Amino acid sequence: MPRLDWMQIEVTTRCNALCHYCPRTAYRNCWDNRDLSLETFKVLLPVIADTKMVHLQGWGESFLHPTLFEMIALAKKTDCKVGTTTNGMLLNRRRIDQLVKSGIDHVAFSLTGIGEKNDLARHGTQFTRILQAISDLAAQKKALRVLTPTISVAYLLLRSHLPDIAKIVPALAGIGIEQVVISTLDFVTHKNLWNERLTPANQAQYQELKSLFDELGEEAATKGLGLFYNLVLPSVEGRVCTENPRRALFVSSGGNVSPCVFTNIPAMGSSRMIEGEEVESQKLIFGCIADESLPAIWKSSYYREFRKSFESRPHPLCRRCPKHQGSSE
Repeated sequence: MPRLDWMQIEVTTRCNALCHYCPRTAYRNCWDNRDLSLETFKVLLPVIADTKMVHLQGWGESFLHPTLFEMIALAKKTDCKVGTTTNGMLLNRRRIDQLVKSGIDHVAFSLTGIGEKNDLARHGTQFTRILQAISDLAAQKKALRVLTPTISVAYLLLRSHLPDIAKIVPALAGIGIEQVVISTLDFVTHKNLWNERLTPANQAQYQELKSLFDELGEEAATKGLGLFYNLVLPSVEGRVCTENPRRALFVSSGGNVSPCVFTNIPAMGSSRMIEGEEVESQKLIFGCIADESLPAIWKSSYYREFRKSFESRPHPLCRRCPKHQGSSE
């Protein structure tokens, strides 16, 4: 098995928030709430040891897992880089101290808007509390004289929030955040959210948005912030999937192996909007680590054929996926 660029491991599908655009909120009546067992995680350690980066997060809030810190410690013993994403609402001072001392390399905080707009979009979270957690984390790093974890913000920009784009840098600069990664809504769970996408319809719209984001990046740089973004390129051949399915993978909290988190929604009967149409969400699972080793799953003919398909015509499930149309900047 080759050395992976990264592995995303879903430690839990449970969450303490109800973000209105999240599949977990849309399908909460049929959602499979579960935690990854520590025993299952330990099975992955030999592969983790030969992986560049492991991200402990999926369709849930990582800090709800009762043994998350033990998982971090085990992964760090392999010398792999370790990160996670959080809504920040469970990070009190005790956990922040524990987090810094754990040696975790990277922590991302999720936001969707500035101030009350974030709180409305991400019901159950509070913008002011998240920024306080970030500030406290940065202060504890300074107190312990360590450089890790690096702190970033995973910022989902909705179309209705575009007029507030100038507020992003002033709100996030100077509190310990090192980079902001802006994404746009691509997994659309309901037709009412279709207009919240920021997908350019043509090259002119793409250039307009790109210029806007580039200006934002220049402003961020003057404040010591790195800023990155993904935009969907219209009608471009030879696109590359941003989820890197040929050198990365996703392990669900149930131990199932998929190419990415979007191909393993833990809800029966879920659907999504693609090109304005509602279609049933399909899973793409190559095996379960409870039944066979991850290297054996990776080397299976089915999985090899899937990866090879990206050399010409990708797997049918991937052809209409926005993640296969992204361009990283």
